[in-house]
Amino acid sequence: MTVDIIKAIDAVATKTPNAVAYNYLGQTNTYAELKQDSDALANYIDGLNLATGSPIMVYGDQTFAMIATFLACVKSGHAYIPVDQHSPNERLLMIQEIAQPQLVIAVKTLPVELPETDILDAAQLQTVFQQASPYQLTHAVKNDDNFYIIFTSGTTGQPKGVQISHQNLISFVDWMVTDFDLPQRPISLAQAPYSFDLSVMDLYPTLVMGGELQVLPKKVTDNFKTLFATLPSLALNVWVSTPSLIDIILLEPSFKQDKYPELTHFIFCGEELTHQTAAELNRRFPAAQVFNTYGPTEATVAVTAVKITPAILNDYQRLPIGYAKADTTIQLDQVNAENQVGELIISGPSVSRGYLNSPEKTAQVFSTASQRAYRSGDLATIDATGLIFYKGRTDFQIKLNGYRIELEEVNHYLNQQDLIKQAVAVPKYNRQHKVTALLAYVVLKTSDDRPAFEVTKQLKQQLQQEMMAYMIPQRFVYRSALPLTVNGKVDIKALIKEANAND
Repeated sequence: MTVDIIKAIDAVATKTPNAVAYNYLGQTNTYAELKQDSDALANYIDGLNLATGSPIMVYGDQTFAMIATFLACVKSGHAYIPVDQHSPNERLLMIQEIAQPQLVIAVKTLPVELPETDILDAAQLQTVFQQASPYQLTHAVKNDDNFYIIFTSGTTGQPKGVQISHQNLISFVDWMVTDFDLPQRPISLAQAPYSFDLSVMDLYPTLVMGGELQVLPKKVTDNFKTLFATLPSLALNVWVSTPSLIDIILLEPSFKQDKYPELTHFIFCGEELTHQTAAELNRRFPAAQVFNTYGPTEATVAVTAVKITPAILNDYQRLPIGYAKADTTIQLDQVNAENQVGELIISGPSVSRGYLNSPEKTAQVFSTASQRAYRSGDLATIDATGLIFYKGRTDFQIKLNGYRIELEEVNHYLNQQDLIKQAVAVPKYNRQHKVTALLAYVVLKTSDDRPAFEVTKQLKQQLQQEMMAYMIPQRFVYRSALPLTVNGKVDIKALIKEANAND
């Protein structure tokens, strides 16, 4: 059992200092470098005399400096807030307003001014890293102290900062190390951006086991030709990603067991794993273990898992999301007597204390009766053996390409555009119940004689300045009016039905 995440990673550096911790397309950094850089930065942070426990925003991409900075923050007693460099400027400003960090560490150059906040820029950071000095862990993050805070989508354009404590993270890491039969010192795929909590699934289990993180950065995954050319150079044991990424990878016929003999584990989270995808993986990698997992950010990455065996594929056309991990209780609330579907309530040591500086939003979905519990908003059934089956959302929150998107947040930004009088976003599903696209039904303020594609191009360009790229609808449908319910509200269910009518 892991007692302390920070000490466990430092212990690897002491025992095997020359072992590779981070491999960015062939550029490697060792555990000794990870300890040296994080120690040097932790010393520097201590000298700033920040308020006890105040969070530190870390802005950048998938680099070794980000990982070293994360560890430096928690060594010095401060949670880190990872913010991806591809985030819109408005999102940075909103996170700053909500979190009120005294320090921002800019691993990459900040695109906006953040007033009333101390900034450690990239050049200064590299100078600090060179000031090697041993660090005494006298006031590191521990127990129920926040370890990291990840901001997720919000319903009114305001993101929510999910607080994950050291104890939350230990619960998750111990489960991963114990229940997934991972190889010793695993070589794991690190593809998800650090602002997406799927990244935690490869990051900390790999580091506490003394393994190697093999980075597949966005600039590679964005280009299929480059992606397929890069894959053979990754000598992976453990593949961690959303199902959407593996669907792309499976377009490459050579991605199979005999070409990747050391790839023994596939672990999926972030969205629904379809039967078709899992069956194809089983066919191509018959000796590998394929795991389907489930969990909201608010319960620390994932809380259920199941190995997708030929028997599971034979028995279930829509795959189960697994069994609850040993220290976690999952129950159904408001169960429908007809189909036994209810809302998943998660309780246990990996459940967050709530949203940063947002007591009202926290009170809506978190409770602390006997232990912390989170009302997930996910619908499910649970069979007699405890196997859980996902059945959808209680609201209009969706997962697209692994990203959680609140449709109300998308609507918020759509309806702020000068060209738009009224608009709503709806999901497009495939036959495996997976969201494949986001459609926007739009009523323009005035008639526009331009071709629809020109209007759409302008709207997308405007939206890119205000929202994350993955939230922007792929298709825009223009109407003179939107259908209404008897209560005078936009009939979103009717639009969802229309969007999926041809399936």
